[in-house]
Amino acid sequence: MAARKKTGNVTLKDIAQATGFSANTVSRALADKPDISEETKAVIREEASRMGYIANALASFLRSGVSRNIAILVGDISNPHFSVMVKEMQTLLQRRGYNSIIFNTEEKAALERQAITTSLSQNVDGIILCPAPGGEENIRFLQMHGKPFVMIGRHFSGEDASYVVCDDVHGGYAAAGYLLDRGHRDILFLNGPKGISSSAERLKGYRMALEERGIPFRSDLVETVPVASRRGTEKMKEILSRQEKYTAVLVFNDILAWQVICILGELGRKVPETCSVVGFDNIKYPYPVHLTSVSSSKTTMAKRSVEILLKKLEGQKGDMEECVVLETAVVEGGTVAGP
Repeated sequence: MAARKKTGNVTLKDIAQATGFSANTVSRALADKPDISEETKAVIREEASRMGYIANALASFLRSGVSRNIAILVGDISNPHFSVMVKEMQTLLQRRGYNSIIFNTEEKAALERQAITTSLSQNVDGIILCPAPGGEENIRFLQMHGKPFVMIGRHFSGEDASYVVCDDVHGGYAAAGYLLDRGHRDILFLNGPKGISSSAERLKGYRMALEERGIPFRSDLVETVPVASRRGTEKMKEILSRQEKYTAVLVFNDILAWQVICILGELGRKVPETCSVVGFDNIKYPYPVHLTSVSSSKTTMAKRSVEILLKKLEGQKGDMEECVVLETAVVEGGTVAGP
């Protein structure tokens, strides 16, 4: 009778029996230790691959204290703004030998805390996160546990922590100024949640552009909309229907801006003929038209956040947290015309 084929996980002992080396030699060869010859490593690696060996990550962590895993937390992975950054971060981390664990927080602080707790329990080496609205306590929780982390896209004032963001004040200023300089005076601003830095800073820039041109600020033209749920679409429909006098709409992000264009069409308003629209993030997507938007340096943001986190993990950060603010600029599309 033929011997039954072994099932289950392949162990170091199994590889040792198959190759004739000791389990210790197999372990050191697979760990690429310098005291094992390249010839021996090649034999052991080939047999390990043939047998389908998978290294025990927990055992490796217990030996070294390093998991080679990084958690990435974003608010809405379906938003191309986040997916572009996540893909870039994954690529950069893979080149440095790290795996990525992705969490979608749905822009909710409670889900963000759950993701952080799970990440800590899984012994990730570090975390990159785009903070959820109202998530200050989650940042303090991370600091309390001493886990290296970097915030991306948003930050909390008063917190001594590293972050990489775009210049949201200038972004709001440039977008509003772009519309004002083309004759618009009644600019409806559909802003993001109040609990995140980008919303507050873009509103600040919007007000600066008005003030610089001697145009009174109208609080009734500023509305807050959800950014990661169906409620955002419903809220925008209500606002765009209720608001009567606006010739342009400045929108918190491109995903919402595209929805605004569709809603305006349902209301009988063509873009840009009867209403102009400006978004934020400059996502390269031509539907329904090429959107005039503010560039937010997505790939650069991702690259810098990974660089800062790896410095922390390699002990190069020193005593100071790194705070990076990237330039923003309006990128012209086909959604703006005069009033």
